[in-house]
Amino acid sequence: MAKFKIEAEHINKAAEILKTIGHPVRLQILEVLSDKEPLSVTEIQEKLTDNTEQSLLSHHLIKMKDRGILNCEKQGMNVLYRIEDRNILKIFKCMESCDFYKK
Repeated sequence: MAKFKIEAEHINKAAEILKTIGHPVRLQILEVLSDKEPLSVTEIQEKLTDNTEQSLLSHHLIKMKDRGILNCEKQGMNVLYRIEDRNILKIFKCMESCDFYKK
């Protein structure tokens, strides 16, 4: 198996990102935005598989925006969200390739 040497700074940044997205609602948000963006809070809420209240959804969106995962723009009365760097979506393919994910 290949050994990776990762600097502490990068390990800390990776841990911060994984902590930020490591919630079922936040992963669903990324999945929803991967198909179509930008979307408003209401549009995201309509596409989620559970009944997440809008206030809780807004909390998740703001946290992801504050950590640089998402960005947003105000358009009239709506705030539209999009993924800051679509490379983060590679986490889904990475997880799907792991044996423990398939069990």
